[in-house]
Amino acid sequence: MSGPLLPTPRGEISRSLVSTLRYGTPLPALPHGLEDTDPYGDDVQLALYTLYELHYRGFTEVSDEREWDPGLLALRRSLELRFLKALRDDVTADPHAGDALEALLLEPAGHDEAGVGHFLERDGELWQLREYAALRSLYHLKEADPHAWVVPRLYGRAKAAMVAVEFDEFGAGREEDAHARLFADLMADLGLRTDYGHYVDAAPSEAVTAVNLMSLLGLHRALRGALVGHFAAVEITSSPGSRRLAAALRRVGAGKAAQRFYDEHVEADAVHEQVVRRDVVGGLLASEPELEPDVAFGVRVTGFLEERLAAHLLAAWRGRRSALRIPLGPDG
Repeated sequence: MSGPLLPTPRGEISRSLVSTLRYGTPLPALPHGLEDTDPYGDDVQLALYTLYELHYRGFTEVSDEREWDPGLLALRRSLELRFLKALRDDVTADPHAGDALEALLLEPAGHDEAGVGHFLERDGELWQLREYAALRSLYHLKEADPHAWVVPRLYGRAKAAMVAVEFDEFGAGREEDAHARLFADLMADLGLRTDYGHYVDAAPSEAVTAVNLMSLLGLHRALRGALVGHFAAVEITSSPGSRRLAAALRRVGAGKAAQRFYDEHVEADAVHEQVVRRDVVGGLLASEPELEPDVAFGVRVTGFLEERLAAHLLAAWRGRRSALRIPLGPDG
């Protein structure tokens, strides 16, 4: 299976990276002053996304050998350190994983006015749901892949439980039931392109950043606790969020394939939540209690980046504007 095409650069870093990948040349020295580039901005995040994709499906124009190119790895590490520092500076430290997880179950007063799911359930229009699906496709078309990186880094009860949940995510042995396949069916039902990575050029940095977080945490053994925290945050918030999105899709008359993806998550993730809390998180902390602050960080940073994305989406949609860098056409 061939990979996607290289994305369109968004600045000096990504331009230099895309050029070296396209033409198979060594990475040139980057201009001075790039250390001041916004770690959450388009240029840095697109460069990171491009580098991370070398570890997934790669790109049609790029040799698979570039995955372990020392120059590219050095660039990736430099950008990762800046990204991770910004996250640690911006996310409130909390050493207690239990408190961070419990906070996910509480919706503050007025949350119905702030949440993307609530907005889409109550007021969302078809064009907004199509934009939301296009953005989420950057993750959902490889759903569960980033979290699979943690499996060899766990053991005992945590590993067994993680594999059990991942087995469900990958369709429990049935290709047609794999969640990535179900999301592709949803996209087709909404008249969107289902090509892997197709909408990266349309995605604002806030959406790319949320996807990059998973790869950052997954590719580093030292961040395994944070990846478990991220996984827990996703599973705990998925069932109620999916229920709202399923209702939104029904309200606008989307087809059954579009509805099935979120209906599946309402049921599956309600079960997964208990397994993740009790056995994945609980098993990890029973064997490595020193990782509790990292688990809490993973939970908190997931919420932080999702809130940034939500603010971007809602500001655009309430202003009757596209939230995408390249608005969708009738054919996606």
